[in-house]
Amino acid sequence: MTWLVWRQYRAQGAIAFGLLAVFAAAMLVGGSKVASHWHTVFAACSGRSACLQQQPPLVSQAIVDALQLAGLAVPGILGLLWGAPLVAHELESRTSDFAWVQSVTRTRWLTAKTGWLLLAAAACGGAVTALITWWSGPNNAFALNAFLPGQFDIQGIVPVGYAVFAMALGIAAGTLARRTLPAIAVAVGGLIAVRLVITDFARPHYLAAVTTYYKLTTSFTPRGSAWIFFQGGINRTGQVARQGWGDVYPLLPASCQRLIPQGPTPKSASTSTLLSCMQAHGWRGLATYQPAGRYWPFQGIETTIYVLLAAALIALTFVIIRRRDA
Repeated sequence: MTWLVWRQYRAQGAIAFGLLAVFAAAMLVGGSKVASHWHTVFAACSGRSACLQQQPPLVSQAIVDALQLAGLAVPGILGLLWGAPLVAHELESRTSDFAWVQSVTRTRWLTAKTGWLLLAAAACGGAVTALITWWSGPNNAFALNAFLPGQFDIQGIVPVGYAVFAMALGIAAGTLARRTLPAIAVAVGGLIAVRLVITDFARPHYLAAVTTYYKLTTSFTPRGSAWIFFQGGINRTGQVARQGWGDVYPLLPASCQRLIPQGPTPKSASTSTLLSCMQAHGWRGLATYQPAGRYWPFQGIETTIYVLLAAALIALTFVIIRRRDA
C-alpha cells in the first residue's frame, strides 16, 4: 500500500516539495536581511526600550500580510488538494468497486492512505511554520506581537495542528459527500468556521486572564509579548472606561471635568493634574491580559484541540467506509 500511495501522489508531492523549496529560499534571504536590520537597530539603541519604540517597523505591513496569508492558506490547500479527493474521487470514479474487493481490506486501504497523507500534511505544515517562525524572530523581539491573533496562528506548533485538521476534514467531507467538488466546498466552509470559533471565542479563555490594577499616575505595560484584552480605568463604583478621554469624560466628577478646558481632548499640560484628580476620587488603572509566559501553553492547548478534532473526523471516516457498500 505504501508503494501505491507513493505512485498516486508522487506528482503532488514533487510539486509541494518544489514550492516549499522556493518558499524556503525566499524566507532565508529575506530573514537574513530582517535579522541584520534588527541587530543594527538594537545596537544603535543600546537595547533601550524607549529608543526601540520610536523606531519605524522592521518590515512593511504588506510583507507581514503576505506571510500571514501563506501561513494560513497552506493548511486549507492541503485539505483541499489532498484530503477531499482521497475517498470522494474513488467513489465518484467507481474505482472503489475494484479497490475494495481485492485482498487489501478497506481498513488497511484507508489506514495507509490517511496515515501517509496526515504525515505529509504535518511535515509540510511544520516546515512552513518553522521558516515563518525563524523569519519572524527579530520582528517578534521588536514589536512584541507574537501572542496576538494573526501572528500566533502562523508561528510555533499550531500550524501543524491546522494542517492535520484540514487534511482530516477534507477526507471526512469527501467520504460523506461522495463527490470531490462538494467535498471541497464543505472543507473550505468547515475550516473557516472552526478557525473563527476557536480563534475568537475559545482561545482567549484557555486560561483565566490576569487583571492588574495600578495607579493612574504611573504607567503599566505587561512584560514581553503579552496579549492585552483591555486597558483603561475603573472608578470606585466599578464603572470601567477604556483608554481615551472620550470614554472617561462622562464618568468624571465635576471637579475633574473642569480640568479639561476643551472637552474630551485635554491639553498635554493638564494631563498629569487630571490624572491626580481622578486618582484622588478613587480611579485606578486596569489592565486585563494573557501574560507572555503563557504563549507556549496556549500553543500546546490549541494544537491538541485541532489534533483531537482531526482524530474524531478520521474515526468517523473509518466508520462510514466500513459500513458503506462499495
